[in-house]
Amino acid sequence: MSRHGPRRPLLIPPRLFYLALITMAVSAVLLPGPVLLDAPWHWLGAPPVILGAWLTLSGGYRFHRTGTNIQTFNTPTHLHTDGLFRWSRNPMYLGFALMTAGAALLFGTLTPLLLAVLFAVICDRWYIRFEERAMQAAFGDAYAAYRQRTRRWV
Repeated sequence: MSRHGPRRPLLIPPRLFYLALITMAVSAVLLPGPVLLDAPWHWLGAPPVILGAWLTLSGGYRFHRTGTNIQTFNTPTHLHTDGLFRWSRNPMYLGFALMTAGAALLFGTLTPLLLAVLFAVICDRWYIRFEERAMQAAFGDAYAAYRQRTRRWV
């Protein structure tokens, strides 16, 4: 702990998202791999980017409005089970994943798509699994019941 409070991990989800986008852009130029979508078909990536941004921002706004902790590695403070959270336990991660997948389609080549898949796997195996353990510890049976009726992604 620093004198300014608990230290936040360096690689929080939004930073990983931005790092993924930057890496995808660089790879699209330096090591693109085979072309998957030529113009104008690469614009099929725009709708997932827009939907993903909406999901991520809506979930974040909901947390802000209710005073819920949004920091991945801090203790959860509220169990949201309605709205977007009725359809997905992780709408903000789903939004990030859709945005990276959409960006990969916009780039139109294989390497960015592989990086988008890697991003989703890291979110699923690292961040979400960590948060699930924290939610179970904080909310017990209520979280277990929520997990039974609501999927992790969609």
